[in-house]
Amino acid sequence: MTHDTPAPPERLRRIHSFVLREGRMTPAQQRAFDEHWARFGIDYSGTAQDFAARFGRRAPLVLEIGFGNGEALAWASEHDPARDYLGVEVHGPGVGRLMNALAARDARNVRLYRHDAVEVLEHEIAPGTLAEARIWFPDPWHKKRHNKRRIIQPGFVALLASRMAPGGLLHLATDWQPYAEHMLATMEAAPDWRNAVAPGQYAEKPAWRIETHFERRGLKLGHGVWDLLYSMK
Repeated sequence: MTHDTPAPPERLRRIHSFVLREGRMTPAQQRAFDEHWARFGIDYSGTAQDFAARFGRRAPLVLEIGFGNGEALAWASEHDPARDYLGVEVHGPGVGRLMNALAARDARNVRLYRHDAVEVLEHEIAPGTLAEARIWFPDPWHKKRHNKRRIIQPGFVALLASRMAPGGLLHLATDWQPYAEHMLATMEAAPDWRNAVAPGQYAEKPAWRIETHFERRGLKLGHGVWDLLYSMK
């Protein structure tokens, strides 16, 4: 594997894997942007970032795409202070909520984007940068005509591979069985990745992925949960 992987197909830029169902931000969430964005936020610029300068140190970098309300990212960054965490989320209320939680404990190892993850990966994250990437409970786009909007697609996982450091890990999780099967088929066919458990196998839930409010809601509805772990070949 080399890090000169070709750019993903143009359709990745045109088809968004999310819909902005933007609820009204609470006053506290809006204050978070006013008071904490300069500290935790990174404004999208379209150029590769120097994350060592952003964090003030050189440490392995973990990317979480679509962190929702930030519950899992807040917990992980607090319990893993030796690594730095980069979160990407388009929904403002969740970003604001997470910034308030980070400010409350004076977190030093988290930075956030409020932007499309594909564009961040393409333009802001240099090849060989990421030690780990996490995509937990992305929108399953369960209607067949919408399946093309799922973020886990061959072009996207090739792009992600190009941004990983040697030995980098990708952790996926979903509570929608058809999407789990789609993830498994996509990843098993991806030339840059190998299943970290065994070919064609799902993983046991790792200790570093806490059970979130979203996951508990799915479990109450009778959903299963599937984890997938892949490492760079």
